[in-house]
Amino acid sequence: MTRKQRLVVIGNGMAGARLVEEIVSRPGGEHYEITVLGAEPYGNYNRILLSGVLAGSYCPEHIFLHPLSWYQEHGIRLHAGRAVTAIDWQGHRVQMADGDWESYDRLVIATGSSPYLPPLENLLREDGRLIAGAFTFRTLDDCQALLAYSSQARRAVVIGGGLLGLEAASGLRQRGLEVHLVHRSPHLLNLQLDSVGGAILARLVSEQGVQLHLGKETVAMLGQDRLCGLRFSDGSELACDLCVIATGTTPNIALARAAGLAVKRGIIIDDDLACSVPDIFAIGECAEHRGQTYGLVAPLWEQARILAERLTDSTSRKQYTGSAISTRLKVSGLDLTVMGDKEPAGPDDEVITYAEPTRGIYKKLIIREGRLQGAILLGDLPGSVPAARLVQLFHRGDPLPANRVELLFPCNGKNQQAVSVAELPDDTQICNCNGVSKGAILAAVRAGKRSLKALCDATRAATGCGSCKSQVQELLVLACEGEVVEDPSVHYYVPAIPLTKPELVRVIKERGLRSVSAVFQALANGQEDPTSKAGLASLLKTIWGKDYEDERDARFINDRVHANIQKDGTFSVVPRIYGGVTTPEQLRRIADVAEKYHVPLVKITGGQRIDLVGVRKEQLPAIWKDLGMPSGHAYTKAFRTCKTCLGSDFCRYGLGDSTTLGIKIEKRYQGIEMPHKVKLATAGCPRNCSEATTKDLGAVAIEGGRWEIYVGGAAGSRVRKGDLLCTVNTHEEVLLYMGRFMQYYRENAKYQERSYDFVERIGIEQLRRVLVEDAEGICARLDRDIQAAVEAYVDPWQREAEQPVTPTQFSEALEATPISLGAGN
Repeated sequence: MTRKQRLVVIGNGMAGARLVEEIVSRPGGEHYEITVLGAEPYGNYNRILLSGVLAGSYCPEHIFLHPLSWYQEHGIRLHAGRAVTAIDWQGHRVQMADGDWESYDRLVIATGSSPYLPPLENLLREDGRLIAGAFTFRTLDDCQALLAYSSQARRAVVIGGGLLGLEAASGLRQRGLEVHLVHRSPHLLNLQLDSVGGAILARLVSEQGVQLHLGKETVAMLGQDRLCGLRFSDGSELACDLCVIATGTTPNIALARAAGLAVKRGIIIDDDLACSVPDIFAIGECAEHRGQTYGLVAPLWEQARILAERLTDSTSRKQYTGSAISTRLKVSGLDLTVMGDKEPAGPDDEVITYAEPTRGIYKKLIIREGRLQGAILLGDLPGSVPAARLVQLFHRGDPLPANRVELLFPCNGKNQQAVSVAELPDDTQICNCNGVSKGAILAAVRAGKRSLKALCDATRAATGCGSCKSQVQELLVLACEGEVVEDPSVHYYVPAIPLTKPELVRVIKERGLRSVSAVFQALANGQEDPTSKAGLASLLKTIWGKDYEDERDARFINDRVHANIQKDGTFSVVPRIYGGVTTPEQLRRIADVAEKYHVPLVKITGGQRIDLVGVRKEQLPAIWKDLGMPSGHAYTKAFRTCKTCLGSDFCRYGLGDSTTLGIKIEKRYQGIEMPHKVKLATAGCPRNCSEATTKDLGAVAIEGGRWEIYVGGAAGSRVRKGDLLCTVNTHEEVLLYMGRFMQYYRENAKYQERSYDFVERIGIEQLRRVLVEDAEGICARLDRDIQAAVEAYVDPWQREAEQPVTPTQFSEALEATPISLGAGN
């Protein structure tokens, strides 16, 4: 029997693990006895999604590509947490940190890269570790340490305006921190964007609440044992209590250099991915090919595919000739794809541009000898050519149409038509990370992969950065002719617990689970998931009312301090003004508070209330106490307000007393927890001046002293007239049916499902059957449960103004230090 070849892979990151996966899936892979040596004590995880973990959209368990059990199932020896310290290439063996040696016939080095640390004064302590409060953002351990520290931080600074820096800033902002981004270049993504694109991107990032300091060079960390700020080259300073350093990476070549392998910036490899000594190969971020190192996942996985083919097929002559680079920014709300050159190389290059800066749209194409050499595609422009099509033209080097406008706007005669992914050729590459074409996706669907999860698992599409998932979904629906098999997880109430909302409610009640931590302990093997906490907290409060065991870390910052956080880290305070009716005495108190606490902005809201904007966190309890008014709950997912018109008491058109009714509604249901925010209105006649038909719930007076009750209206980013639930005769009946609908919505809506989506999903006929006709016999119970919620309500401002829940609930982690901004601001 022929002895298996001993293949040792140093590195269990995205390149090394992908190589092993490729080998075991190919004919010829069975000829290898594979050992993987990884410095991190885990299985392989998707490093690209760490920004999602930071933002709270993923929990750490969800980003693992290969858990430890996968290695066992495939006969792979994994030494997790055992770093390699030496390579003896003449003796064909490697040494680990504990002194043990591992022999090999073939060795692959996939050691990746490490964060580059700029030479900042006071960055490193005497023991070589970063000053407390400073973090890199490269590994899962980095991310978890950053998350733990950020829970006690107020102001974070990210140094570096590249892809990773922007993603880190966005993640910290979504965690509720005040976030500043410092970048030494005058514009963001200066390696990928030109100055025009960088300026438009800067405006979009600023609108998301990240404060930019461009053209600023950091020279020092401030603080003794703990970070308290940064100093810049112009002498100005910026106070902070957390800093993320995202200033690039350095290939890990120390091991190869010590062994005598040829190295420059990276480990030198040829087109066969071989190093300068026999039987050793290198792939990934540690490798340098034709003077180029790569930090994106697509080139790494391309190298893994080619090397796996060469190792498993002795006849293969497959060569790696380099990778054309395209990438996409993974920040919520931003749509940016970049590839190739950002500027023309000479006078013969063509430059095609289209810009609408106020809409955040910028398209720039670089054309050389009739082929696409580079592109910047910022912003979603309806009717334009999909980015996937331009990426395909770039990677394949296809000849371009003579009419260059067709590259941005598809033309059909005189009419422009939108191009969907369905219209692209089958050889169009949809997933750039894994090189998956449209044709491969359609073939997988025809082979039976009819749910999104099954399709992604089978093809690997959307398993890298995930930015192509919407296109994969569109192709799935197309190929299935609409008959998509749903993955059960889409119905889970929260990601971490495989139960629908009714199932979860039943189990919570049966087991008496009254806190978020108790739910995790009982139903998620004790593993906490940040993305599930807020949804569980909302559900538990709905179920248990006053018996709910509140845990502050399960709440978003708004709910922890009962105010709405603003882009600069300050808060807005909106006191309750029932039905929009106030008094001179209340107005005097509001004015006195605004003057006493130097409130920067006093704003009349669309909900007939007054908003005090720009309040510092430590001021909140004192302001609440001085106002002496209840919370308006303008910061949370709950009953917000009931807007009213003058009604029959004053208006000559009035048919009903809408003002009194609105006050009754607001006093009864104020602050009650909901799956999403709920806004109401009452109108004294069908002229509908208070816009009651486009609120979550509305009541409109009609002839005969009657009231029409509408549900599921909307007038924000989506406009929808509510559906008529029923017509009643009295204020008391309006209160009854509105409360009944609210309780049914509380019990049956998905977390963060707006009432208008809920009404459309359930259907107005079904709602009438259940809530008006009592077809299911639950109306009396719904009425009791909403009454219990009303009785359990306690105003949070009055409760916590005198006695904070925690000693640091309203404390500031630091004092803001004035700064002078450098160039580019």
